[in-house]
Amino acid sequence: MIIVTGGAGFIGSNLVKSLNQAGYQDILVVDDLEDGTKFTNLVDCEIADYMDKDEFLGMIVSGENFGDVEAVFHEGACSATTEWNGKFMMDVNYQYSKDLLHYCLERRIPFLYASSASVYGMGPVFKEDRANEKPLNVYGYSKFLFDQYVRQLLPEIDSQVIGFRYFNVYGPREQHKASMASVAFHLNNQVLAGENPKLFEGCDGYGDGGQTRDFVYVSDVCDVNLWCWKEQAPSGIYNLGTGAAEPFQAVAEAVINYHGQGKVEYIPFPAHLKGRYQSFTEADMGLLRSIGYNKPFKTVAQGVAEYLAWLNK
Repeated sequence: MIIVTGGAGFIGSNLVKSLNQAGYQDILVVDDLEDGTKFTNLVDCEIADYMDKDEFLGMIVSGENFGDVEAVFHEGACSATTEWNGKFMMDVNYQYSKDLLHYCLERRIPFLYASSASVYGMGPVFKEDRANEKPLNVYGYSKFLFDQYVRQLLPEIDSQVIGFRYFNVYGPREQHKASMASVAFHLNNQVLAGENPKLFEGCDGYGDGGQTRDFVYVSDVCDVNLWCWKEQAPSGIYNLGTGAAEPFQAVAEAVINYHGQGKVEYIPFPAHLKGRYQSFTEADMGLLRSIGYNKPFKTVAQGVAEYLAWLNK
């Protein structure tokens, strides 16, 4: 059996689909379906069972047996960077992760988990090193602190533990994320509504629409997860972006090219985001490449075209 926490969410459900495509169906999906709309992410997936997160965590803490578990992909988290309830965030993103990590370590189960590029804050260096890590919000801090906890254990562990610092992931099955969904998702909706796609005016020395991020397509993220598991990659914490940042303007142009209509409009940069907005992110991919991962990553033009074809079918 393979366990995917957050398996009805964005990256989790894409992982389930990728596992299906690789021939795996004995999958336990763990999630919280208080937002019942997320079930649509699993409609075309094959799974063995579903379990509520609270029931699952109770079984983990009490040490119950799930049978022969081949791997745990831990994607379950509160991913809202605007959430400031620190107790909730630390319970869901930190303590839950610690409990599951120790369950896996005791049983030598490969444990691959979602970290985040938010640990780097404003950058400007996005390389897996403590000196570069300065999170700006409690979400980023919860991910940073778990990474730090893992780092303390790495010299002593004898089973696979891998954290992936996801950069700006976009692609299918993110519609439930509402305001936290990707720029491509929102720009597509604007064009469908007969509007022009809208981007922020320039700030921090960047021109209109020129703020630049490392946008990584979700299928590439899944490919890396499965490759690291199957190839028994060394334990550690790895950036997972493309290593080639592109401006928001490129996303808007890809949306316009797909629909064959629209012109970018620039809206004032929100005052409350000034000084707290990542105007530039770009993953240093040297560590992941050094362990042998050599597949190319989709460009924004390639990824957005594939995504919109899926989204508008």
